[in-house]
Amino acid sequence: MVKIFSSRSGFAEFHFAPQPALLPVWKDDKGGIERLSLNKLLETRCPSFFKRYQPPLWLTNGHVQTIYCIMGNFSAEDQVWYRRTYLRLADGGTLGLDFTPAEGTMVKSDAPIIVIQHGLSGGSHEPYIRAILSRACSPTDEGGLGYRAVVINFRGCAGVPLTSPLFYSAGATDDTRQALMYISHMYPDAPLLGLGFSLGSNVLTRYLAEEGSDSRLQSACILACPWDLKQNGDSLDQSLIGKHLWLKGMGRNMQALVKRHSKVLLDGSNGEVTKATEATLNLKNPTLDEFDTTFTAIAGGSSSPFPFPDAASYYIWVSSHNVLGKIRVPFLALNAGDDPVVNHVPRDCGDNGMVVLGLTACGGHLGWFQSANSTDRWTTKPVLEWLQMVGQDLAFDPTPRGSSLYIADDGFLRDQDNTRLGCKAIEGGGLIDGNAGEQDTFTGL
Repeated sequence: MVKIFSSRSGFAEFHFAPQPALLPVWKDDKGGIERLSLNKLLETRCPSFFKRYQPPLWLTNGHVQTIYCIMGNFSAEDQVWYRRTYLRLADGGTLGLDFTPAEGTMVKSDAPIIVIQHGLSGGSHEPYIRAILSRACSPTDEGGLGYRAVVINFRGCAGVPLTSPLFYSAGATDDTRQALMYISHMYPDAPLLGLGFSLGSNVLTRYLAEEGSDSRLQSACILACPWDLKQNGDSLDQSLIGKHLWLKGMGRNMQALVKRHSKVLLDGSNGEVTKATEATLNLKNPTLDEFDTTFTAIAGGSSSPFPFPDAASYYIWVSSHNVLGKIRVPFLALNAGDDPVVNHVPRDCGDNGMVVLGLTACGGHLGWFQSANSTDRWTTKPVLEWLQMVGQDLAFDPTPRGSSLYIADDGFLRDQDNTRLGCKAIEGGGLIDGNAGEQDTFTGL
């Protein structure tokens, strides 16, 4: 373990492997390539990670940062519009892929694409997502990166219809896999850069570990990953504020989603899911672990190891802290030391030179607010620097990521290496206003 910098006086700490990976970097305009270590690249190309983070005096507590992240009105900040594509999956489920820029801006076909996975019950409307995309997807002549981005909205989230009695979960990597098939097919020459938040971070981490060198994502940056869901859940359950504010708040959000889609979940086509839905609708102010025991452990996946007997068994299986050694692309994770939702984070990336683990002393859960008017997040600038580095400076393998894809006789896009999966664009979607949340769920989680 190599640690540089520390959380003293507002500076973050970063943990690298004893031998950080050497990555190919464009040396000059003539196409020359040199190899630089990941820690050197982070220090020289992403200097804002090593600048002091000082929250406003009234937001120095992680609970207050997180509450403000949820309750603050950010609808007028970082405005983003999307063009939605509905993606029907092989099992009958539906994802909503929200692309930006939505219209009026020309983006090169080989421009990097930021692929976003959102938090627990969120979507493309989340302010923490817009804070990055409003800048990354602006034209270069306006100070942006000139990138394209797509938010993978989970089943049933952000206005996406639920079309099969199967929900999403922190380990639903097949949905990510199929979305990436479609994105790779549409933009075969574009490098795909992963960006995850909270539960979406866990999904991305597990996807990268499962795919290894075959990942369609060429890098990833994740924020506020829950890592060890069992340990973090137990810590919340043992605290009065953790249990009654955070666990019940997240449980309420998830129960609201089930209520919204109860017609499909109760259609009887899956008896176990129908029973789980009935039981979930009868829960009174459930905590997240009560919700997950009653519903997610049953309806969060369609094949083994689902169903699980309880949330604890599901949490142990789905946790991502123990798969870091299998990641084979540049990977940066950032957590806050006072995150009230994620109390335990890994600080050892083992011998995996592709992994960097960062920790700030404060910032709450997906907060990191720093400006006097508390709309600016400390994380925005360093994350943009990371996206610029991995999207422009690294000399990735130019082989098209969609080379193994084909359109089958049933009209579904399939992968010759995994014919079990498939997807196709369906009618609907269109222009999406990404600047307003949903009425029955909290944003920011």
